[in-house]
Parts: sequence; C-alpha cells; structure tokens
Amino acid sequence: MKNLLINDAKKYVESTIDVFHEKKIKRLKSLTLAQILKRKNPYLFRAKNILTPHDFIKGVLDAHISSNEETIFGGWLEEFAIFICAKVYNGRKSTTKGIDLEFDSENIRYIVSIKSGPNWGNSGQIADMKKNFQTAIKTLRTNHKKLNIIAVNGCCYGKDCHL
Repeated sequence: MKNLLINDAKKYVESTIDVFHEKKIKRLKSLTLAQILKRKNPYLFRAKNILTPHDFIKGVLDAHISSNEETIFGGWLEEFAIFICAKVYNGRKSTTKGIDLEFDSENIRYIVSIKSGPNWGNSGQIADMKKNFQTAIKTLRTNHKKLNIIAVNGCCYGKDCHL
C-alpha cells in the first residue's frame, strides 16, 4: 500500500469537479417539460396538496434536478474512488459487468461495486449486485482457481449498520 498525498486528491478534485457542473448544465439545457412529466407521479403532488401550476412545475423540476445531480455526482464519486485506489493499491477500473473497481492487496483480489452511500438501492438492485459479484468471481476463477476474492459494496459516505 502506498500513501496518498492529499495534494494529489486535491488536484484531482480541482481538475475534474467542473465535469460535474458541465454535465448538469448540459442536461438542464436539453430538458423539456414533457420529459419531466413522464417520470413524475402527478398523484404524489396532489397528495402533497400542491394545487397551483407554479407549485407543481417547481416541485417536479426540483425533484428532477435533485435526482439528476445525485446521478451525475455519483458517477464523479466513482471515478474519484478509482483514482484514489489507483494511487494507493494500483487499483483499476474493472472491465467486468457490474464491477466498478478491482485491486489486489496481500494476495487478495478485491472486486468493488462503488455506491455513493449506504441507502443506494432496493432489494432487486441489491440482488443484482450480488449476482454480478458471483458472476465476476466465477469468471476470475476460470483462469486462477486458487485466487482469493473478496467482493465489496463500497460506499463513499455514511455508515451501514450491517455487520
């Protein structure tokens, strides 16, 4: 394991955070009301007692922007995690479906699915992640029968209460 220099991380953030903002602006410029309305449940807004067109449009637009920002920022966090792992463990972006990052440490191959935080998915998405891990382990062991592999749900922030 190598030490990560904080200046390396700082330079990475400074040189790439603009991409987050550029993607956000690009998506906003191409956004139409029809696109937003397709994805939002109008009954939810009625249940929230939103009655005026202004409040409805503001509500659906705010919800869309927030969701979009989380998606874009999650992608940026994934790239940042891969950058840090590359510096510390010679980690690399995985080419395996559903696996974001791979690295080796102390004779163990770690395969990681990077998530923004601990509450990232529903039971179906978690099941898909587990299936992706099983498939990746099977594939990796095809050529390396004795390879010790640990699958990791790598959250970039927060705490998970599961032990």
